Amino acid sequence: MFFRWDWLRPQLAAPIVPTLGPVHPDALTVGIFEDTLRAADTGDFLPYDKDRRWGGEKDEKVLREDVVHQPEHTLIPTLTVRGRGAVKVFAYGLRDNVVDEAAELAAKLAAAHDVVNARVVRPLGPETTHPRGTRIQLKDFTTAPCPGPGGPVRPVTDWPTAVQETFAPFAEGLAGDGLAFLHTQMQAGRCGPVLAAAVANRIVGAIGPMEVRPDPIGRPQLMPQYFAVLPEARGQGLGRVLWRAAMHWGQSHGAAYQLLQTEVGGPSDRLCQAEGLTSLGFTHTTRA
Repeated sequence: MFFRWDWLRPQLAAPIVPTLGPVHPDALTVGIFEDTLRAADTGDFLPYDKDRRWGGEKDEKVLREDVVHQPEHTLIPTLTVRGRGAVKVFAYGLRDNVVDEAAELAAKLAAAHDVVNARVVRPLGPETTHPRGTRIQLKDFTTAPCPGPGGPVRPVTDWPTAVQETFAPFAEGLAGDGLAFLHTQMQAGRCGPVLAAAVANRIVGAIGPMEVRPDPIGRPQLMPQYFAVLPEARGQGLGRVLWRAAMHWGQSHGAAYQLLQTEVGGPSDRLCQAEGLTSLGFTHTTRA
């Protein structure tokens, strides 16, 4: 075993794991970190990796030979070769100087692997006074019912054909939010249902795909979704209706929870906070 849990556990201010992203606090064990090291050798997806559903090969791996693991801090670098490439160093530790050491390591490894981007990812606890970056949020389906919201939301395939045909231009207009990629997966039949909101026979918002899969400890988790509403359709409550429809779908299909990442202060962040989700902490990413 590489990691000492008595060293690492006190350093985990937020439940985020390199190459995997956020995990449920109950699943945050030494085993999940060890799994990322084993996956670095094989290049395979872990069984509970959220990106496994898209197929292909895992394009991010831990640089296991460059991990720094000490009693007061742990640095875990990862390498992505897609596009112009990136090194990210996850800086676990309670002292602020851990960021400087992580930045130095990220720059060194980016040069060694001939990639353009070098980043430091700093997990921060939920008690952080002035958070920046991304908030990790938990929706627990076991504590209260999630009623269907009503409104103009249904699976894309349940809309009339003429309305379904408006999804392609909708998705292209929101390519930056991942909707074009989602549309490609839908066309290939490689993902679960997508919920869409339509106004005047035109799709103006969507959330999906809707899928439930087991997490590292076997608990059913609603997978993260792409979620967007056209700019001209915002301010009408459609985002909230789509969100509640997705939560109703997840609960009715047996999910125990969902984890979300939202930009601090952004529309989705404000929506999740208003809906009573639990903040598990933050991640702040900076250039090395």
